[in-house]
Amino acid sequence: MSSLESLQDAAGPVSRETFDRLVAFEEMFQKWNRSINLVAQSTSGDVWQRHILDSAQLARLEPDSKRWVDIGSGGGFPGLVMAFLLAERDGASIDLVESNRKKASFLQAVVGQFGLPARVVARRIDESHALVSAPQIVTARALASLPTLLDLSAPWLTTGARGLFHKGRDYRAEVQESVNRWAFDLVEHPSVTDPHGVILELSDLRPV
Repeated sequence: MSSLESLQDAAGPVSRETFDRLVAFEEMFQKWNRSINLVAQSTSGDVWQRHILDSAQLARLEPDSKRWVDIGSGGGFPGLVMAFLLAERDGASIDLVESNRKKASFLQAVVGQFGLPARVVARRIDESHALVSAPQIVTARALASLPTLLDLSAPWLTTGARGLFHKGRDYRAEVQESVNRWAFDLVEHPSVTDPHGVILELSDLRPV
């Protein structure tokens, strides 16, 4: 399977132009990663599969949503990848919340270089709720345990947004821990890139 086919397999329909832009982004990412450590070096050898495709699968789950926010964006996964894909949707945009100054600079550089429909919010997550109004989708990857994610994103998830959170093999324990504090509707989507991973889709968050 070619890289373009693997991207379309993960994300759904993607244009050749968007694919080419993501390939160029991968090169830019590798350059920056050598100097500011955007992801663990152990995973930097396979950025396409481990990070880009893993992020891109969110597009297939939400083909119509246009207002996104990614919290703890770090090296841009899934937020920057979604920005490339959302560029194909009229009027779509994503806010990238990242308090680390170096990582926020990287995010801004990519957004500027490629003219992405994204805004970098260089603040702590708990300071960003008033700045990011009414997103439809909240994403996070490799940021925190599910109970912490729900606390961080509650101002959005309790007012109509849905969460799409990447999780690994221990996700059931995190879900169990979360139900002590929150009630929510949950759909588990098997990851297309990690046989042990899932995307947890959470909606209708409310305190217990």
